[in-house]
Amino acid sequence: MTMIGKIIGHYRVIERIGGGGMGEVFRAHDERLDRDVALKIVRPSSSSNPDHLRRFEQEARAAAALNHPNIVAVYDVGFDGHQSHLRE
Repeated sequence: MTMIGKIIGHYRVIERIGGGGMGEVFRAHDERLDRDVALKIVRPSSSSNPDHLRRFEQEARAAAALNHPNIVAVYDVGFDGHQSHLRE
């Protein structure tokens, strides 16, 4: 199932940027603040694993604690239905 065009929260998924072991990253548009963001979505197989979800949240907290022009800023982390996601 493609994520392109789907609305997650108030983010409209535009295109896939990349992926890794736990999830995929998409360019999305924040409909509330009218800006593009990166949206990382945990794969369904990882979202049912409590250890993967804990690592996902730890990754978000670690990135959010950093402030550097070459490191992405984390805006939010959450759970939307059956999908965990990180908004950067």
